[in-house]
Amino acid sequence: MATIKDIAEKAGVSISTVSRVLNYDETLSVTDETKKKIFEVAEELSYKKRNVRKSETKNIALIYWYTEREELDDLYYMSIRLGIMERCQQKNIRVITYYLDQIDDFHKEDIQGIIAVGKFSLKQEEMLRQLSTHIVFVDSSPNDDQFDAVVVDLKKVTKNIIDYFIDHQHKRIGFIGGHETFKDQTAEIEDSRETTFKQYMTEKGLLDESLIYIGKFTAQDGYTLMNQAIRDHQQQLPTAFFAASDAIAVGCLRALLENKIAVPERVNIIGIDDISVAKYVFPALSTVKVYTDLMGETAVDLLLERIEGRTIAKKVSIATKFIKRNSSF
Repeated sequence: MATIKDIAEKAGVSISTVSRVLNYDETLSVTDETKKKIFEVAEELSYKKRNVRKSETKNIALIYWYTEREELDDLYYMSIRLGIMERCQQKNIRVITYYLDQIDDFHKEDIQGIIAVGKFSLKQEEMLRQLSTHIVFVDSSPNDDQFDAVVVDLKKVTKNIIDYFIDHQHKRIGFIGGHETFKDQTAEIEDSRETTFKQYMTEKGLLDESLIYIGKFTAQDGYTLMNQAIRDHQQQLPTAFFAASDAIAVGCLRALLENKIAVPERVNIIGIDDISVAKYVFPALSTVKVYTDLMGETAVDLLLERIEGRTIAKKVSIATKFIKRNSSF
């Protein structure tokens, strides 16, 4: 495993700066460019490079629903993007990156297909359809019958985390999650982690709506919401929290430690993603590993199949793995 010193050396910054950035220290004054460099280096050092025979040069478009600033708050999509870029480099593919607000600059005659990363509304799907017939969606599947998609079964992940907590004698279990809206503001996106948590906890006879807190998928919102939970419940604070992303979980850990609430002795925390930051925070975060690099690689491979003539849509669900560290028993 790469160390904080390794990251600092490659990023050209101090060890203390790396540590504070990886822990989402809001009091640290550094530029977004420096943060991005540190996060990218951390992801790259965690990434296992593979040697693949290069093919004939192709041009594809990467359409990205996050802005660069939003990506710094949720490294999940950064990791997917880096997986795509690495695979394209291996396969001799030129990538032209567009953010959603740059679609007017799109030149469809220059590209042979699109990888769309993020969550896209039906209206946006139709817009992308006008740009190319070869589209692979990553982290969403707006049209299973027409387009390829690479996804993760978050319903299964959520149930597995709840089962883990119950198996370890937790009955008072909280949830801290996030809400997102399509970039065209047509609708709020339903989060299967939240809906599955409510349904499955109801089945188990353990649901307490007052233990559910919803904000955004950022460390700052995790910090704010956990502080709110501590104020609301005090001595009745749940013994376990499921955080809907690692970024949220990192903020939760900071709030608990500032309030001198022992993790995991008093409160257990489990996140989702296993972003590079998860292993560097204190205590190291227990999480469900989402193979984001493989998601990116798979998207590129599916797009090449489409370009080469496959006409039947594929939806690939990537497996996950529980990584037990020090934030849970």
